[in-house]
Amino acid sequence: MSRTIRIGSRKSRLALVQSAHVGSLLAADPELRYEIVRVDTAGDKLRDVPLPEVGGKGLFTAELEEMLRAGSVDIAVHSLKDLPGELGAGLAVGAVAAREDPRDVLVGRGGATLADLPAGARVGTGSIRRAAQILALRPDLVVASIRGNVPTRLDKLDRGEYDAVVLAAAGLRRLGLAARVTEFFDTAAVVPAAGQGALGIECRADDADTLGVLRARVNDTAAEACCRAERAVLARLEGGCNAPLGVHATLSDDGRMSIVAVAADASGRRLVRVERGAGVADGAALAEAVAAEMIEKGANELLEAARRGG
Repeated sequence: MSRTIRIGSRKSRLALVQSAHVGSLLAADPELRYEIVRVDTAGDKLRDVPLPEVGGKGLFTAELEEMLRAGSVDIAVHSLKDLPGELGAGLAVGAVAAREDPRDVLVGRGGATLADLPAGARVGTGSIRRAAQILALRPDLVVASIRGNVPTRLDKLDRGEYDAVVLAAAGLRRLGLAARVTEFFDTAAVVPAAGQGALGIECRADDADTLGVLRARVNDTAAEACCRAERAVLARLEGGCNAPLGVHATLSDDGRMSIVAVAADASGRRLVRVERGAGVADGAALAEAVAAEMIEKGANELLEAARRGG
């Protein structure tokens, strides 16, 4: 007997592409169909306000979680980096889809790379994590807030409002815009957000049928293991998705994990960095060790200062 799975999605072009991708994975089973239910989130409605000023958790997820609890959708597709470490009551991440490129990238006017930009060049980003790490590399640049979806940000760049913008490689690739990238940042140089490049599929924790479908049709075990470790570091440091905190985990061919994490003040002048895991098999233990070392080195003080706007 066939089943239609209702997918909750934000209305942006990227969100709809991501939801359709998850739908295609489900529909590979001839007994499954999908439909996409669109919604505007608080983060979408406040497009002209810099994200650090908006504050709060779940800016891009709360409305979708309400729809899940109400039963009007069966799953919600999120960019995992936007999903708070603590989910709403009764909800679970049922699957993590295979990860796209997790790197941050620069799109510079005229093909400029970071090294090409002149002192005082205006670089747009909506992330204080990206801003802090860019300023750590190039303190002579002016990093300015930018909001809007990916095409909107590229339009602002093309109109000359910015000399360059920093974006996620995954979003550009999913939108077919990877040719716009002028520089890919190595994950050790600009550490991505926890879960960046991955899609988290949320569902009701007591919906055993949907959980089973997601595990069988959508979940990628390697992506899940890395993202679980990254989110564990994030949760231990109480970083939140808007904190100047980067965490990136990788798996070797034999399944052993390494993690790099960095916390910064908003100016990028003070950094705490930890790299661990020359082949650690226990991702949870490694995440705890990384978080403990970050705390010992003063990461919490930097993150608290960032939360206060200092």
